[in-house]
Amino acid sequence: MRLRRRVWLLGLGVPGCAALVLALWAFWLEPASLRVSEERVGLTWPARPLRIAILTDLHVGSPFNGIDNLRRVVDLTNAAHADMVCLLGDLVIQGVLGGHFVPPEDIAGELGRLTSRVGTFAVLGNHDGWLDRDRVHRALTANGVRVVEDTAVRVETPAGVVWIAGVSDLWTGPHDLDAALSAVTSESEPVLLLTHNPDVFPMVPSRVALTLAGHTHGGQVRLPWIGAPIVPSRFGQRFAAGHIVEGGRHLFVATGVGTSIIPVRYRVPPAVTILELESDSPHHAIQ
Repeated sequence: MRLRRRVWLLGLGVPGCAALVLALWAFWLEPASLRVSEERVGLTWPARPLRIAILTDLHVGSPFNGIDNLRRVVDLTNAAHADMVCLLGDLVIQGVLGGHFVPPEDIAGELGRLTSRVGTFAVLGNHDGWLDRDRVHRALTANGVRVVEDTAVRVETPAGVVWIAGVSDLWTGPHDLDAALSAVTSESEPVLLLTHNPDVFPMVPSRVALTLAGHTHGGQVRLPWIGAPIVPSRFGQRFAAGHIVEGGRHLFVATGVGTSIIPVRYRVPPAVTILELESDSPHHAIQ
């Protein structure tokens, strides 16, 4: 009888301990972590590579993710020595459990420390729009960040001339793709398209070398064999994370730093993404 009771208690204890470990991992250890994720993407590109730092979904004020953590994000980004930095929106938070509001002026002040060879370019996200798009735009601009929404700018980079086009958020902005691309006055120079929500991608023409997006957080939870069960996209897991190629067109979705709604991350750690763009053609040897 005693043996049976011990077996029964053991049967309860092992799953309980496993559940506790998983809860600690998902609600504390992983959300409080931060890493640099180095990625390489081959595509139709000039001979010389381009190194891009991607910061998205900072959600400053979400648990484990205050100004001190943003300072770490900026320091890690600067240490990566990127050619340019791209901010893909959602600087602020709205209603995250256990979070607290941090003014965009404070966030932008810290982002003003970002350094790169070319500069920092940004689009805004849905949380920025829900707060006050103009206010977030002003805060970034006042701190040396160039906001590119529904237009494009031509910049000199170590890879040569590149057009940085931006499409405003799909949910809260005009998201005028035609306006963004009509500002590109060259047919031969490569175009990088920045946007917050990857659901824009099916509308992007092959003229664009690469689309960069965030918004999904990679689902925040990625289960073995199943993937991300919840992704804030009408396409489900199709654009959840990483490098996606469809019909010869390229998209990269970064999983970001902060959390939204529920402060949980499991197998999708907060990350500063460093993306190295290089030519996938044997006729374009890296010089």
